Amino acid sequence: MNLAIRDIRHNFGRFALTTIGIGLLLMIVMGMGGIYRGLIREATLLVDRIGGDFWLVQGGTRGPFAELSRVPATLEDRARAVPGVASARRFVSHTIQREYRGRPLRMVVQGLAWPQDNGDWLPLIAGRPLSQAHCEMIADRSLGLPLGAQLKLGKDVYAVVGLTKGMVGTGGDGSCFFTVSDAMAIQFDQPGEAVRLERQARRARVEARDLGMVQPLLLDRAAGPGAGIPALAAPRVSAVLLTLSPGANAAAVAATCAAWPDVTVYSTQQQLKLLLAGMVDKARRQLGLFRVLLIIISTIIMALIIYTLTLDKIHDIAMLKLIGARNGVIIGLILQQALLMGALGFALAYWLGTFAFPRFPRQVVIEQRDLLVLAGIVVGISVLSSLLGLWKAMRVEPNKVLS
Repeated sequence: MNLAIRDIRHNFGRFALTTIGIGLLLMIVMGMGGIYRGLIREATLLVDRIGGDFWLVQGGTRGPFAELSRVPATLEDRARAVPGVASARRFVSHTIQREYRGRPLRMVVQGLAWPQDNGDWLPLIAGRPLSQAHCEMIADRSLGLPLGAQLKLGKDVYAVVGLTKGMVGTGGDGSCFFTVSDAMAIQFDQPGEAVRLERQARRARVEARDLGMVQPLLLDRAAGPGAGIPALAAPRVSAVLLTLSPGANAAAVAATCAAWPDVTVYSTQQQLKLLLAGMVDKARRQLGLFRVLLIIISTIIMALIIYTLTLDKIHDIAMLKLIGARNGVIIGLILQQALLMGALGFALAYWLGTFAFPRFPRQVVIEQRDLLVLAGIVVGISVLSSLLGLWKAMRVEPNKVLS
């Protein structure tokens, strides 16, 4: 019979509890790696799926995902005139929080350039894309909105016509897709009293100037809707997304747009790098630090348990040496126990993770290569944790059995 297995049976309770503890620690280590992968996937999901070659954002900014970006909607028409541009789409993105059936509802509002973009590229699991320019929305199922639900946002009521899966923002909040006009109406919505006060303030400013006294009709115009005042610019969008024609010179298009002083041009890859180097980088370093700490703690716990198990069988080790057993037999006894403890802990961590990780509020992505790396780490900490026990076992004298 294998000596390691026989000794484990003799100390089964301690070995089992230690294995469970190691398994829980490894599950957390595995989960932190999965959370990091999930952060990357959530941060880059929309940029990858929406397509396009270049992003035109507000000059001097890093784009709509890294910071606030505002560009005029007419930039879309200007971009279409650039040679090599097949299409230009307005893009609107902002986060809101409302209440739905007594619970908080936080969502990322994404504007689609309807009718060119009706959301048919979205991973729909139910319903359909947008079919009209107003009062329809596509929601991610993580928001808990059923198909056909009615949701009041601003002055209008929107019907959920489609459901997606896994479409979330960089903060983990579910995304909702509207037409650009609806997304802007939600973003710039104001209470009626605020609109009235703003109109009255405009009228008062005009009255205070000579122009208002000379042309009284301007007072009525100032107190009217803002859209009817030529001096007021139309609401701005977050960015304009360009798609190039097949065979177009990407460098020439980028150089032409970069010459405009009011915008900054980023390729899709540059936009992804900005996302990962900005908002994801600190989370990656923090999760990595916790993973290292947990691995160190797991190594220390395993080393202490292997050492105490070695102390319990000092008499047996001395007997083995007295009858002429080779050092390899004793080394195998301790090393096999450590490796078995690590292997069982890793298997337990993976089994528990398959049930726990899908229930996490943020996406947890476990990749095959991460599992292989973690398995190698487990083998390493198993060997390291056995060194203390091996050191003690090698120092046992055969005459110890007589004491």
